[in-house]
This record gives sequence, structure tokens and C-alpha cells, in this order.
Amino acid sequence: MKTAKKMGIRTVAVYSDADENSMHVDMADEAFHIGAADSRESYLKMEKIIEVAIQSGAQAIHPGYGFLSEKPEFAELCEKKGLIFIGPPASAIRDMGIKSTSKAIMGSAGVPIIEGYHGDDQSDERLRQEAERIGYPVMLKAVRGGGGKGMRIVMKPEEFDDALESARRESLKSFNDDNMLVEKFVNTPRHVEVQVFADTLGNTVYLFERDCSVQRRHQKIIEEAPAPDVSSEMRQKIGEAAVKAAKAVGYVGAGTVEFIMDKEQNFYFMEMNTRLQVEHPVTEMVTGQDLVEWQLRVAAGETLPLAQEDIKLIGHSFEARIYAEDPDSDFLPGAGPLLHLSTPQSSDTIRVETGVRQGDEVSVHYDPMIAKLVVWSENRDQALSLLKESLQEYNIVGLNTNINFLSSLCEHGHFKKGDVHTDFIKQKIPLSHEMLAQASLGLLLLERQEQEGRATLSSDPFSVWNSNISFRLNNVAKRRIRLDDGDKKVYIIVSYNKDGSYTLEVEGHRMHVKGKLQSEGSRTSLTASVDGRVFKSWLVDQEGTLHLFTKDGCHKVHRPVPKFLRGGPSAASQGSALAPMTGTIVKVYVEPGQSVEEGETLVIMEAMKMEHVIRAPKAGVIEKVLFSAGQSVNRHAQLVQFQEQEQEEKTEDEYEDEEGPEAE
Repeated sequence: MKTAKKMGIRTVAVYSDADENSMHVDMADEAFHIGAADSRESYLKMEKIIEVAIQSGAQAIHPGYGFLSEKPEFAELCEKKGLIFIGPPASAIRDMGIKSTSKAIMGSAGVPIIEGYHGDDQSDERLRQEAERIGYPVMLKAVRGGGGKGMRIVMKPEEFDDALESARRESLKSFNDDNMLVEKFVNTPRHVEVQVFADTLGNTVYLFERDCSVQRRHQKIIEEAPAPDVSSEMRQKIGEAAVKAAKAVGYVGAGTVEFIMDKEQNFYFMEMNTRLQVEHPVTEMVTGQDLVEWQLRVAAGETLPLAQEDIKLIGHSFEARIYAEDPDSDFLPGAGPLLHLSTPQSSDTIRVETGVRQGDEVSVHYDPMIAKLVVWSENRDQALSLLKESLQEYNIVGLNTNINFLSSLCEHGHFKKGDVHTDFIKQKIPLSHEMLAQASLGLLLLERQEQEGRATLSSDPFSVWNSNISFRLNNVAKRRIRLDDGDKKVYIIVSYNKDGSYTLEVEGHRMHVKGKLQSEGSRTSLTASVDGRVFKSWLVDQEGTLHLFTKDGCHKVHRPVPKFLRGGPSAASQGSALAPMTGTIVKVYVEPGQSVEEGETLVIMEAMKMEHVIRAPKAGVIEKVLFSAGQSVNRHAQLVQFQEQEQEEKTEDEYEDEEGPEAE
């Protein structure tokens, strides 16, 4: 929409029930409601979108990144109705959308392909035999797949059947097709893709390559251009192979040819994405070109803006995808409100591409991506430093995000060297004593601020009950508070000093702390002195969780809710199987009276475009199955009930006050 406005082109948005108040609706010149939140009732309704295009007088349809962007039937319907589909011809989408067909075409065109089975015999037995022939580990892929859907890595034969069943089911839901192919899985591969562009006059060019090897769940989270440690000769070789692939299918418009590259830099065709990629901004940053403008000009019948020899590679760019997910829980996607959102300032070297604002909701109905943070600098090291700095300025409260994880990647030794096929996932590191001291000081100062506010509103502001100095007669006021650092419980002894400072004892370490708060909008700045060392950070206190934003990222500590504020017994403490998020039950594997072992599969559910396997938290006998296939469940809903469930464990009071020198 930004590019269209720059070119003087009016835009029309379509939206579902869930997106009525979304940013893209506000940005468009017109907007039309097309259905329910479920994408099958809105964004995947081809006829409804065509109806809106005709009603609004639109000449062309840009399909975006997902939904109908790679559906040949939609491209054909646009043509039939006299609308320009801003993308390749339906034949190219169809040929490249079926992985078995695309591999055959690429092989015939002389593009290197990886060993695998792409045949028509789709029986489980045949696929199992082909996996044995190829040799484990193998990769199962949905024939019409994309975005990591319908894809499974199978390391050994005994895992094959379950992986195949799950991949087929996910593929059927995502693409209405459960045909699979089997390929050799390349250990420690690099994912290198080439941006290609073609016009209707026979011109095809490549705009260099991107490295997209940093992934989880087969989906990219950091992309960069150009790929590190790729020589100019190899860059030309892989670029020319991509152009050869595009020409083999009569391609038009923007496309991406994806390759797997091994340690020796041998590369093999993987697939072609017949649309604009989410990561296209890094290519724009290193070429100085607006690829959406190229799309619109090509769709209007113009020639490509530049010939191959005129396309220059300048500097280095990174894109980090910011997701609503929990890296500490296997990157489980989540949904929820963006209660606080502040981003780095956009400039010529920093781009923030997003469709949400503070106060918006990350919906369970669609992808959990919040934004793309894109940076550019003259070389890779400088660009990586800028990415790290910009991530530190991206502050979100209201749901879990992967920002800290992305920030830690920027510091990873292998990633800094460009060794991007390494497993980067780190274990959670406990908060330092200094960080716990800052969090404790922040809470104490917030409490003092609240007491002062009450005193101001009181009829007797000088009453001892409104005092914030914790005065004790002939004694030093002490207090014990508990903070939870993930699963770790930390007890902190607080001593109140007469000058308004505090002495903290954290795990045997004694520290003198003082500081001040200053409110700025929806967040508060904290200046903390810990044993004379001054730290500066931002605080957001949200329903028992303190978010502390520092130059090292976001650090969270939880203040446990006192017993008198809790609800009934927690199903989680009873050893139950809980829904990790709102979703739909796909399959139930158990029934009442059945004995199960710890870790055994109980239920499979689908949420936020992913399947989740719910396993038994303990061995036992199933008393009740509370949901059946097809039913919707809310987050943390109990899915099964065990016989003689455990009583809620006794827990000590989490927020304690203790006086005197004997306080622990």
C-alpha cells in the first residue's frame, strides 16, 4: 500500500471479522468486509475477493505473501474476470506448486536437484520403501507445501509412520492435498535462495541471493543478503541457475528460487516460491530497488527497470522476524494483546515492517508474526551490530516474543562468523544478582510511588499508615519477597535504610541499592545504583510480571499471586494434560479406562497454523476424555482427567513480610 500510494495508485483492502480495526484497513483508500475470522470463510474465498475487486472498480489484485498468492485457480479466475493478477501465470504457479512436478522440470532444465522420490505411488508402503532406499535421515514434504507446513524430518525407520501421518494431516488442512515426497535430508545445510524477476517481454534477471538458514519449525526467523562466505563466482553461478529455473516455467514477476547448499557449497534446487517473499526487504536494502514497484510495473506490461549488468550489490542487510512465541517452550506460538509496544526509530538504515499497533491483538486465527525488523550497513559486522542494537529497542509487553532469542543469536560466535547452519538454540540463563537487584528495586520504588499517591489523596496525608519509610521502633525493618525467574524461585531479603535506600540480600550476596523512577508514556524509566554502579532500564509492570528492558534485552520476573487471589485448584498442578493455546482438537488417542505411560500421546490439536502433540504428564489411568475431534478448546483447558488426580501441592505464601534480624 505504501508503494502504491507513492506511485499514485489507489488501494482497496479486504478484511475479516478479526481484522476490522487492523492497520491495513486504516491504510487503504477503501475497505470491504469479506467474512468470518476463519480464513476459509474470508481470505481464502476466491469468489468473494473477485466480487469486491469488481464492485470497487479495481484493475488488479496483489495477493500478498500467503493465502491465495500461490493458488493457480485464483490466478485463472482473475484472468477470467478481466482482472490483472500481480504474479506469475497460473501455469507457472501450478508447475512450481507441485514439488514432484517442479523437480522433474528443473532436472530437465539442467538445474541441480537433490536425490529423492517424487512419484505418483503415494501408498504408505511405497513411501516407506523409498525412505529405506534413500537412507535415513530423510525429509518428508507436502507436494503442494510451503512455509514449513506438511514437512517432517525422520531420523530413523521407527519414526516414519507417525511422521507421515502427521505430515499428511497437516498438508491436507493447509493445501487440501496430502500427497508427499521423500528426499535425502542434508545434515547442517544452508538455505540459500535467489530473488528472480521476469517481465512479459522475455527479460529475466536475478537480484542476488539471501541466506535464510536460521530457522525453527522449518520457518525462517533471520534472513540476510548477501549470503556470507559466497564468492562472486558462486554468486553468479547460483544466480544463473535461478534464472534458468524461472525461464523453464515461463515465469513473470517476482519469484524466489530456493536451494539447499552443503558444506562444499554444492547447491540443489529445493523449491520455487511463486510470489513475493516475506524476506524481500533485505534484497531491496542491498540493491536500492522497490520490488513491489517492480511487480506493479511488470503487471502493467512494462519492461524490467534494470538489466542484469545494471543491478548492483551494495552493503549488507539483515531481517529479523519478530514472533509472538515462547523460545523457552519449543517456540510455542501464542496470541494476546500488545499492551505495550515501542520500536526503534525508522531511518534509511532501519525499517520496521508491521501490521500491528499498541493495543492490537495477535489473533489465534493467523500467523503469529508481529513484525519484521530490517537493517542495513556497509558490511556484515556493522549490520549485525545495528540489528542487535535495534532489537534492544523493540519492547513488547502482553505476550511472549522471540526478541531476546533473536538478540542472543546476534552474539552467537558461529552466527557472527557466518556459520549459519549451526543449531543456535540456547538454554535459559538465570538472571544475575545485579539484574534481580534492579527488578527488586523497581518493585519497591513502584510500591513507594503507589503509597505516596494514596497519601496525597488521603484526608490525613501525614498519617503513619501512609508512610513509605517502613518505620520500626528499636528495630530495622526487614522484609522477604519472592520473585520467580522462570521456574526458579528467588527469595530476597530487603532492609529499609533511613536515607530511603535499601540493602538487599540475594542468594547470599549483600547489595546496597537506591534509585529513582520517571514515567514516560506507557513505560517507566529506572535509574538504579547497585553498590555504586549505575544501571538504566525501562520498566513495565503488567499483572504480576515485571518487564525490565535493558541493553541486553527484555528480562522478566514474576511476582506470584497470593493464595487469597487465586482461583480453584490448578489443573496443571494435578498432572493433567492442558491445551497450550486456543485451538481445535484434531485427533484423540485415548479413551476412559485406558492406561498410559508418561510421555504417551493423548491428543493432537491444531492452533495458529501448527499441530501440537499433547502428551501424558505422568503414568496413570484415564478417567475422562473431555473433548472430541473437531471441538474448539481454550488455552489451558484440561483435555483429559486422570483417575485419583493429585491434590494441589501446598505452596508457601509467595509475598511475605518479616521483621527483625531473624528474618530469613
